[in-house]
Amino acid sequence: MFKKIFGAIKRTFSSKKNVPLPPRNSTDIDREISALYEIVIEAMGSDRLVLQAGRMDALRLLRSNNPAERVLALRRILEENPTLGPPPSKSELQAEIVRLSELLADIIARRQVEDKIDKKVNEKLERDHQDYVKDIRLQILKDENPSEETPHDAKKRELIEQLEKVQLTQSVMELLRPNSLEEIIGQERAVKSLRAKLASPYPQHLILYGPPGVGKTTAARLVLEAVKTLDYSPFAENAPFVETDGTTLRWDPRDMTNPLLGSVHDPIYQGAQKSLAESGVPEPKPGLVTDAHGGILFIDEIGEMDTMLQNKLLKVLEDKRAYFESAYYDPTDERVPKYVKMLFENGAPADFVLIGATTRDASSINPALRSRCAEIYFEPLTPAHIIEIVNNAAAKLNVELEAGIAETISEYTIEGRKAINILADAYSLALADDAENIKITKNHIYEVAQVSRLFQYVTKKASSQSAVGHIFGLGVSGFIGSVIEIEAVVFPTEKGKGTIRFNETAGSMAKDSVFNAASVLRKVTGKDIHDFDVHINVIGGGNIDGPSAGTAILSALISAVTGKKIRQDVAVTGEISLQGRVRPVGGVFEKAYGAKQAGIKTLVIPKENSKDIPPNHLSLKIHAVETAEEAFKFIFDDEINVIE
Repeated sequence: MFKKIFGAIKRTFSSKKNVPLPPRNSTDIDREISALYEIVIEAMGSDRLVLQAGRMDALRLLRSNNPAERVLALRRILEENPTLGPPPSKSELQAEIVRLSELLADIIARRQVEDKIDKKVNEKLERDHQDYVKDIRLQILKDENPSEETPHDAKKRELIEQLEKVQLTQSVMELLRPNSLEEIIGQERAVKSLRAKLASPYPQHLILYGPPGVGKTTAARLVLEAVKTLDYSPFAENAPFVETDGTTLRWDPRDMTNPLLGSVHDPIYQGAQKSLAESGVPEPKPGLVTDAHGGILFIDEIGEMDTMLQNKLLKVLEDKRAYFESAYYDPTDERVPKYVKMLFENGAPADFVLIGATTRDASSINPALRSRCAEIYFEPLTPAHIIEIVNNAAAKLNVELEAGIAETISEYTIEGRKAINILADAYSLALADDAENIKITKNHIYEVAQVSRLFQYVTKKASSQSAVGHIFGLGVSGFIGSVIEIEAVVFPTEKGKGTIRFNETAGSMAKDSVFNAASVLRKVTGKDIHDFDVHINVIGGGNIDGPSAGTAILSALISAVTGKKIRQDVAVTGEISLQGRVRPVGGVFEKAYGAKQAGIKTLVIPKENSKDIPPNHLSLKIHAVETAEEAFKFIFDDEINVIE
């Protein structure tokens, strides 16, 4: 039955005008209803209207000759509600037709807007589809012809090529850097030791100690080039020299990033290369230890390197390989490339010689790492070394120096690199003054010193004139020695009621040395320190190594009490015991450089330190003594009377 009704209505709506004809003797209301149906059919289509009428239970109502039922059918179709009813009464019919007209107008307006939007969406989809197809074609062409560039890539490459053509002059440091081992000034013994340890068929790992700017890095690089030519050298002609800095080595404790030892980039979060990421394969990336395989890994400022990273480096030194681990690695996965399997299963080769350089004390290096390395100490530079460095640099710059320029620069620094920087700055000033006749004068040096806020490195100078109560002791900080001026003055007072005043900032150990010296004073001269008001001062203040200043404090105290003059071209170091024995101290080698800087000619050291320093080192007269009485022979102008 339903199919018959559906077919009849469809045939009715498929007539010439696709609308049901108004009944005979139709009224204006019938015509208005027929017009509404015509509009609905144009908007929805006859097929859709029939389907909608079926869903809304309005098929029977559509065929009715009763205008009210036909309005109810139209209402159900437009409002999409099959439960609406009953049909409007005759008095409500006209109002209902008006309301349906407005509803139909809203539906048609909305339909038109939707059609416009759909049209724009379709147009956009079509454009995007065309762009996508174009990109696919370009990618296919690129894959088939990988060497071809896009216009954008070509433009970028041309820009880089243009930048490559622009070159400034080489830096001064590059120009003046030593090009041979003979040009490394003041480090003959260190360079000899360094070469001997690398030239062996069994080269050793090394740690180089020394102040900055004395040539540690340059020496290591040049020594490698020198030993490559030896028949018995294990280093090949192309042995790499990989340089890094311990202060800049950063790593992730989870080993997700480690530029030194290598790391693994997982295929999900860290972005392994595309060919591996698409297969879910992690990418192992060897680090600097593998780059240095067969050569030298030079780590500057190794003392600044993280302690845990030092331990990890120690493991690599022992295994001579760097190993990788990843939860994403599946050894049974056939998609894993062979080289990735090799790295995960065998590790990356890392057979190299480690050379670490540091300006810090040996205590900053991992003891286990130190035990596997030979240690070489580079020596501080003397004024004579700085003078030679400056003159060599001036020759390379092809510039004339006013008399005494090199000596003036040597007063401002003990670093070879800093001396060259001062000379280069002065060269720039001289060039600005007269580009035709370049001559560096002392005024240029002083101007550089003022602008750079430099100060004379050595302000304490030895003298040929002896003095009472004044002596030069010796101290050391890091790898730099220096002279310490100690002075003493005494005033006779009521017997046994004297006081002792000493720098509080010098430290408790230094104060203990004063009391030790007071006991030795009484033993040597028979005078009681408590019969005097005593004031002992360390000029310049600062905490000092009290024990090593003991002999110097004793000498200044005896000079103040007895009036004996102390030679001002002598420096002394050594702990003093209550029995008057001069005990050994540390840093004697570095202290000798401090003495030389200050113009000292004679050095008095403990007997037990005599092996720490070669005879006539730095042209100093070095006297090793066991007792205070022996030291006095070289410190005082006149002999001290000893109480038996």
